[in-house]
Amino acid sequence: MNWDQITGEWKQIQAQLKSKWSKLTDDDLKNLGAKKDMLVGKIQKRYGIMKDEAERQVDEWVSSVSSEPHSSQKHAHSVRQNDKHE
Repeated sequence: MNWDQITGEWKQIQAQLKSKWSKLTDDDLKNLGAKKDMLVGKIQKRYGIMKDEAERQVDEWVSSVSSEPHSSQKHAHSVRQNDKHE
C-alpha cells in the first residue's frame, strides 16, 4: 500500500494509526486529513522524537500495511468463499 491508497482509505486506516500511536487523539487524526507530513509532525510532537525518527516510523508502518492483505480484498475473498458454499 502506498500513501495514495492510505489517503483513499483514511477513515478506515485511522483505527490502525491509533493502535500504532496511541497518543494520537481522534481530533489529531481527523485534522491531519491524510497528510503524511502532518502525521509525521504530530507523532514527533506527541512522542517527543526527532523528525527523522518519526518519518522512519511512519515509513515502516506504511510498509507493514503494504504487506497485509487489503481490507476490501479480504472482503471480496470472503464473499467469493461464501458463494462457493451456496
